Amino acid sequence: MVKNRTVDWALAEYMAFGSLLKEGIHIRLSGQDVERGTFSHRHHVLHDQNVDKRTCIPMNHLWPNQAPYTVCNSSLSEYGVLGFELGFAMASPNALVLWEAQFGDFHNTAQCIIDQFICPGQAKWVRQNGIVLLLPHGMEGMGPEHSSARPERFLQMCNDDPDVFPKLDDFDVRQLYDCNWIVVNCSTPANFFHVLRRQILLPFRKPLIIFTPKSLLRHPEARSSFDDMLPGTHFLRVIPDGGPAAQSPEQVKRVLFCTGKVYYDLTRERKARQMEADVAITRVEQLSPFPFDLLQREAQKYPAAELVWCQEEHKNQGYYDYVKPRLRTTINRAKPVWYAGREPAAAPATGNKKTHLTELQRLLDTAFNLDAFKDLA
Repeated sequence: MVKNRTVDWALAEYMAFGSLLKEGIHIRLSGQDVERGTFSHRHHVLHDQNVDKRTCIPMNHLWPNQAPYTVCNSSLSEYGVLGFELGFAMASPNALVLWEAQFGDFHNTAQCIIDQFICPGQAKWVRQNGIVLLLPHGMEGMGPEHSSARPERFLQMCNDDPDVFPKLDDFDVRQLYDCNWIVVNCSTPANFFHVLRRQILLPFRKPLIIFTPKSLLRHPEARSSFDDMLPGTHFLRVIPDGGPAAQSPEQVKRVLFCTGKVYYDLTRERKARQMEADVAITRVEQLSPFPFDLLQREAQKYPAAELVWCQEEHKNQGYYDYVKPRLRTTINRAKPVWYAGREPAAAPATGNKKTHLTELQRLLDTAFNLDAFKDLA
C-alpha cells in the first residue's frame, strides 16, 4: 500500500495517531481487544512469543521527544470503563481519549454514561469534554446482535433544530461550537484520519461519536490516497459525486444521499446497471451538526433530480428520521425526500443470511428504479 501511496482504515488510524504524537499530543485508547482490534486489523501491541508478558508498543518509538501512546484492553464492563475514560478526558482536555466498543451495540450497557454525562454534560455543568466513541456498525448479514451501533439514539439526542436553516458566519466551525456532540460515519480512510486529528486540534472540546466500519476495514475499494492526507487537505463533511453525473448535472434524474458502508453497495449496483449518468450519489460524512450548507449546494446542482435518502438500516432505525426533516429544510420543502432502505423492524437485523441479501437487493432495486416513487408523488 505504501508503494502505491494508498492507505486502508488501520493505516489511516495509525498515521493520525502517529502525527499527533509527533506534535506532542498524548493519545489514550481503551476498550475490548483494542490492542489487536476486534477484527484483527490494528496490532498496536506486539507480544514476544518466547518471553511471557514481554510486549512492545511500536508507536511509542516513532519520534524523539514524542508524546506517549497508551493503549489498553479493558474488561467487558462498558459502564465502568466508559465512565473512567470520560473522567480521564475531562481531566486531560489536551489528550485525545478514545473508547472503542468491541461491537457498536456494546454501548448499551454504558447507556447511562452516554445519556446523563456525555450528551448533556456541557449543558448541565458548563464543562466541555472531547471523548471519542468508536462504535463498529454495519449490516453484514451476521444477525441482529453486533450489527447496529444504534445511530438513531445518538441522532435523536442532538440539539440542533431540524426546521431551521442556521444563519452562521464560519458555518462549519460555528456549528461545531454550538452542538452538544459530533456524529460522523466516514466512508474513506482519509476522512477518518482527518476527523481524528480535527477532534483534538479544534480550539474547543465536544464529544465525537464515530460509527466505524467492519467489512470496510478490508474492502478493496475503501482505500485513500496519500494525496487526500497532505497539508492543505481536511475533513469533508460531505463528499459529492465526482463521476459522469456531476459532469452533466442537469441530466441527472435522481440523487441518492447516503452515509457509510452502503455507498459501496450503491456504486457497485449503479455500475452494473450502467446508470452513472442518471443517478448521483452524495455521501453525508458528518451527520451532526447537519451540513445544511453543503447539501443545499448539492440539491441545487441537480435541479431536475428526485432526492432519495438511502440506508441499509431499517426505516425506524438508522438516520432517516433525523435526515429527512433537515434535508427538507435545506431545500425549503420544495420537493419530497424519498426513502430507499429496509422496512421498519423491531430487531436491528435479520438472523438469516439469505433474508439479509434479499433485503439488500430490494433496497438497491428501490434506489435505482426511477419509477419507484411515481405513484406516491
